[in-house]
Amino acid sequence: MRAITGIEMILALWGDFIFPKPMPTLRLLVCFIACISAHASADPKPLVTLKNCTFVDTEWADGDSFQLKAPDGKLMTARLYAADCVELHINTDSDKRRLRDQRRHFGITEVKGDKQSSVSLATAFGKGAREFTLNALKRPFTVHTRYHKAPGDGKHVRYYAFVVTADGDDLASELVRAGLARAKGVGADMIDGTSRERYKAKLADLEDQAAKREKGIWKFTDWDKLPEERDVQRKEEEEDQIADGNKLPENFRLNPNTASRDDLDLLPQIGESLAEAIIEQREDEPFEKPEDLMRVPGIKLKTLDEFRQYLDFKIP
Repeated sequence: MRAITGIEMILALWGDFIFPKPMPTLRLLVCFIACISAHASADPKPLVTLKNCTFVDTEWADGDSFQLKAPDGKLMTARLYAADCVELHINTDSDKRRLRDQRRHFGITEVKGDKQSSVSLATAFGKGAREFTLNALKRPFTVHTRYHKAPGDGKHVRYYAFVVTADGDDLASELVRAGLARAKGVGADMIDGTSRERYKAKLADLEDQAAKREKGIWKFTDWDKLPEERDVQRKEEEEDQIADGNKLPENFRLNPNTASRDDLDLLPQIGESLAEAIIEQREDEPFEKPEDLMRVPGIKLKTLDEFRQYLDFKIP
């Protein structure tokens, strides 16, 4: 059942005072418009299903981001919902930072005692994830997408998507199950009605299972040092938030409805996790004013005041 909106509550309680009894038609019309408007604004953009898609092999593809050809012959770059494979192509400072965070998440930063060995191991599993995806999508597959843009390298427009293999398996789930990805990233409600929260929780359970069974990269995890590594990861993210916030020029502006995760991450007090939460919330309902961002769990008025000056809702 849909929650009653504030407008509907006011009309229900005070309608007789706002609209006298001689004006029933006008009152009903306003109530109807308010209900329709509230319902429409709360509905996320529907998923579009593309069947019989084919994989297009490219040098820049990795396990969770790749090009495909739709049935109409058009090319599209998909970015999987809620799964994050180890970075394979390190081209920017953001890529380097994410690779560092991934190594800390899997607890492999001190494998063989030096940083380079850790990086080499991680990127090897990045290549493994790419090969896994290529093999999983050798036969025509199905894509569900809302055509919401995901962050990329600036050369290829990527869209968040659910990808289902010819065998009916969810590709993101299979990557996590194999120990080739972590359960992390922007989520969305699925086409079968499964909620975003339930889908992400399922992937988190699959990650726990993969870790328990030492699948993929989990075979090299240093469990004794894992808590310390992840704590360092959280501390570094907090420091990055402060540093990035201080670097922003006075004229820096972005639209929270269209900005990439990496751009949102630049805002003071907004790290990668909150950036992903902002993207999830705007999928359900666009932000119209700064205060709307307080719908995002973790953003309070004090946090909003740190970055509201950088928001511009008119930027395309």
